[in-house]
This record gives sequence, structure tokens and C-alpha cells, in this order.
Amino acid sequence: MTASLIDPGHPRRTAAPARTEPLALVPPLRLVSQPEGLLQIHTAPFRGSFAAVFSQALRSAGLGSRVLVSQFLKGGVEQGPAGSLRLCGRLEWLRPGTPHCLDGPPGSQGEEGATAEEALEAVAEVWEVSRERLLKGDLDLLVLDELGLAIALGYLPAPSVIEALEQRPAHLDVILTGPSMPASLMAMADQVTQLRRGG
Repeated sequence: MTASLIDPGHPRRTAAPARTEPLALVPPLRLVSQPEGLLQIHTAPFRGSFAAVFSQALRSAGLGSRVLVSQFLKGGVEQGPAGSLRLCGRLEWLRPGTPHCLDGPPGSQGEEGATAEEALEAVAEVWEVSRERLLKGDLDLLVLDELGLAIALGYLPAPSVIEALEQRPAHLDVILTGPSMPASLMAMADQVTQLRRGG
């Protein structure tokens, strides 16, 4: 014997009337891959935001992205554009051709350091290569290390840097790092990461 699941006191549902007009077909939503690069800033009140960014750049190159890392104030290896390093086959690492790191305004490096003219020329060479590659659009990621500090110390003119960044191709990701970042660059950023020391 089977119990009925229908409540005799409950009104029975009737079938919905048949539709006479056809259903309008709505095209399905699709994710369109339109490359849109970001301008990111990693800044801190101390020098040291480069390590995490370099790790990201190396990982990107390992996954097939075309990457240029330009360090404007890290000398000491007399590298220059002609001696840039290549890693993972896709990452180019560029530093100025100076005998020491540049930690002050041009000409403040002491007797063994680069003269003001040599330091300015070395940083200008790094910027010219970086700017050319930025505008050419043959990169997926461009890291400009201590760019803000290079501007603040008088190695690079801010208007030239801003003009180039405004002309960057839509697909290109650009990361700026350093402890000193002009307000004009901060205003352009899509994302700002500020590092702090714990404690």
C-alpha cells in the first residue's frame, strides 16, 4: 500500500499556458581579453622595495613575458646599456655604467666615484634605453627602479619621464619603485603599494 503525497486540501497546480511568441535569444556574455597594462608604484620611506618587484619580474620572465628591469642609481659594476644582463632568456637587467652606486646628487660621489657629468650621462643612457623600449611596445613588463629618487636627486627631468609614461602602450605593465615618488607620478598610478617597517 502506498501513501499519497498529494494533500487533498491543497489546490492543484495547473500547467502554465503555452507561450505563443518565441523567446528572444540573448547573446551569451563573454570575457573579452583586451590587454590593459597597469602603472604600479612600490614605495617606502626606506630603500628596499626592489626585492619583491624583482622577484615578480623574474617570475614573469620565467612564464614567457618580455621584461626590462632598469635600475637608475645602482652602479658599482660599470655595466651600462652595452653590458646589460639577460636572465631566463626574456629578462634584461640594466644598470648605469658607474664605479659606485649613486646615493646623492650628481658630483657627490667623492674622488673615486663618477664625476657629475659621468653620473648624469650614465643615468641618461639607462633612461634613454628604457624610454625607447617603453615607447616601442616590445615589452610586457617594465620595472623602473628608484625612478622617483633619480628625479628628486636631479638625474632625470620629471616632465620627460611623465611624457613618456603617458605615451606607454595600453598592454604594458610598468612598475616604479623607490623611497621618493613625485606627486605627479603618484597621481598617474593605477595601484600604489606602500611598504612599512614593522614595529
